[in-house]
Amino acid sequence: MTNTPFADMQEISKSFSGNQVLKNVNFSINRGEVHALVGENGAGKSTLIKILTGIHKRDKGVIRLNGHEVDFSHPKQAEQNGIMVIHQELNIIPHLTVTENMFLGKNITYGKTGILNTKAMRKQCEANLQKLGVSNIDPDEIAGDLSVGKQQMIEIARAISTNAELIVMDEPTAALTDREIENLFEVVESLRKQGVAVIYISHRMEEIFRICDRITILRDGEYIGTENTADVDFDTIVKMMVGRELGDRFPERDHNPGDVIFEVKSLAGKELFKDISFSVREGEILGVAGLMGAGRSEIMEAIFGYAGKQNGRIYLNGQELTIKHPSDAIKAGIGFITEDRKSKGLLTDFSIGDNISLTNMKSISNNGVISAKKEHRLIAALMDRLTVKATGAEQETKALSVVTSKKSLLPNGSALNQNC
Repeated sequence: MTNTPFADMQEISKSFSGNQVLKNVNFSINRGEVHALVGENGAGKSTLIKILTGIHKRDKGVIRLNGHEVDFSHPKQAEQNGIMVIHQELNIIPHLTVTENMFLGKNITYGKTGILNTKAMRKQCEANLQKLGVSNIDPDEIAGDLSVGKQQMIEIARAISTNAELIVMDEPTAALTDREIENLFEVVESLRKQGVAVIYISHRMEEIFRICDRITILRDGEYIGTENTADVDFDTIVKMMVGRELGDRFPERDHNPGDVIFEVKSLAGKELFKDISFSVREGEILGVAGLMGAGRSEIMEAIFGYAGKQNGRIYLNGQELTIKHPSDAIKAGIGFITEDRKSKGLLTDFSIGDNISLTNMKSISNNGVISAKKEHRLIAALMDRLTVKATGAEQETKALSVVTSKKSLLPNGSALNQNC
């Protein structure tokens, strides 16, 4: 490592509509370093990266690459300077193939003819996936038909294929299986040995302590500090993140759930799952676990009416439900938060208030006319109940952090309401 960081950000500040999300934040990374960027949801991590890559314009501060000041106005400029980002929200074009997604803007052609060399691109796509140890993705498959985990692997393969000098990984393992995570760690170690800098954003402390050299902590948009991973422990980092002692990580529970209020019997859906049965009691949280592709999401989508079920029965408070559409589930008092908020959960160009109101029209309307008073009261109550951090109900949902936007709307237009 040289004395001059590859990337250096000093005194970075940024506000959206009067809401300051970053205040005098510092961050630097050296070549061949894996540097963790951590903080609670909404701490400003993704915003800092978007400023580094030219997606957002900083209000204040200086950014340097190899000691030279830069001011990117577009992500393409950042890519041209060796910076690649694997965003938490995937940038897959769903109707294109895996190969076409991997070579977006970087097509291989026959000389200067402009004619695509599809054979060469497909071969290179296979090679890129093999670097990650991925053998179960067909380069000719339509990307939108793949699981979120496989789409994530396409993004990672695309990033490492560009010979980038700095790769940002924003929650890269969130949708991966254990085997895929191990493959990713091997790739990260290989990148480190090649002198590539990696910014690793994750909430998974065991991953951070395993592969990262340093950790920078943000809290409420402010820089708290940077520590060598070898010199700190879990409790120290968490205290810096939340501003207080965490207490027991796994405290004992003294809770007695009530009667069964929701039950699924022999649920089946196409070829994705079959003979699924479970029940949930009042005041109980039931976890549904399994590897990527095991059918977890599909089961929940079938219950909510987003994906049809072939067989099975669903009961709520002892009454059998007929759910053919999400609106049926909503009327019954069932809410759903999807793993893919971008395409299934939100109208990101709409305001927080509009998203919350979407499926509550009957409760805020009189004879088909929306009551502004009722609407404002509903929006204010839910934003307060879920501690939505925003400048106001008029703020666009796409400006929110992932967790905050999930608070403001349930998938398929299903706004949170008091009856869920």
